[in-house]
Amino acid sequence: MTGCRSCVVFDKSLTDYDFGPDHPMNPIRVDFTMSLATQLGVVGPEGLPMVAAPAATDADLLTVHTPEMVDAVRRTSLDPRLQLPAYGLGTDDNPTFAGMHFASRHVVGASIEAARQVWTGQVDHAANVAGGLHHSMPDRASGFCIYNDIAVAITWLLANGAQRVAYVDLDVHHGDGVEKIFYDDPRVLTISLHETGQMLFPGTGFPHDTGGPNAKGTAVNVALPPGTADTGWLRAFHAVVPALVREFKPDILITQHGCDSHAKDPLAHLMLSVDGQRAAYLAVHDLAHEVCNGRWVALGGGGYAIVEVVPRAWTHLLGAVAGKPVDPETETPQAWQQEVMERVRAVAPLQLTDGRAPTWRDWSEGYNPDTWLDRAVMATRDEVFPLHGLDPMP
Repeated sequence: MTGCRSCVVFDKSLTDYDFGPDHPMNPIRVDFTMSLATQLGVVGPEGLPMVAAPAATDADLLTVHTPEMVDAVRRTSLDPRLQLPAYGLGTDDNPTFAGMHFASRHVVGASIEAARQVWTGQVDHAANVAGGLHHSMPDRASGFCIYNDIAVAITWLLANGAQRVAYVDLDVHHGDGVEKIFYDDPRVLTISLHETGQMLFPGTGFPHDTGGPNAKGTAVNVALPPGTADTGWLRAFHAVVPALVREFKPDILITQHGCDSHAKDPLAHLMLSVDGQRAAYLAVHDLAHEVCNGRWVALGGGGYAIVEVVPRAWTHLLGAVAGKPVDPETETPQAWQQEVMERVRAVAPLQLTDGRAPTWRDWSEGYNPDTWLDRAVMATRDEVFPLHGLDPMP
């Protein structure tokens, strides 16, 4: 892998997307990520340039969200005492806060800008680690997600000439909002690799969910068993994602990289390491170059181990976006460790690795029906591969 023309869309005010100090989705995780990446040179003069993040317009939001939804967010933004649970606002997941409308549309604007940077050829890859709000529905907020920046960015791409967009969601939770919005649109392939909805919010995303009547096979769900670690997760990824993306032949690849699949994440039950997540980032980078001339937009998402996991995982992601992977053995700077201690009174990790060397058994080497993981992968391949003219068997 060599250096690529890339950027990260970011400005400090993106961290205004803040549900409060007791909420799991603390924006300090983005602060710590950008600080670590900058101190290591992943972002900056020798790394990724930072591009300012504009706010989306109401017209942008209305390409995906209903006028009633946008009005509800605006009203609660002006008066956070107003609770509108019919729109998912004022719930435990999505408490209201002053300025919520602007903070939320700013995240959307950053993802549109990342898509625009790539689509207009200014860069090969672009990242928005504050984005990836994949649960939001057209008519309501859901799962810490007010507006669906991913869906708005994909809609922008389709309106500006993209014929086929592939979206790959690697968050531990099913990417239900993005899937629903494009469920009957044959121009958009959505693939979600997540812990099974039998065990985890939002309780959706099963192999038989394959797309609407006009788009069969364009929704793909790999529902993984709890406890899945690097070896099994990477086996599932490589057994499903590359073949389908290659067959779909997208103009551009959009990926969501919630790092809540990590073993130390407090809200889910997968067992990945930072090293396993890094392996997926590099695989996605290479797939973008193989399939769509390098056009790749990488977004953040979930991740609630705000010190131990998120900054390291997303620094690796930004390294992949730059085309300059960060050595896992890299030590975290002492200044960053001190910053973490001063801000949250926590001991920061000393290296960017969890000490793992991820490997996996390729699907071509055989299928074991006695394992839950292989049965889960096979269920997805059985449902979707024939719809793309692919053989589901190894």
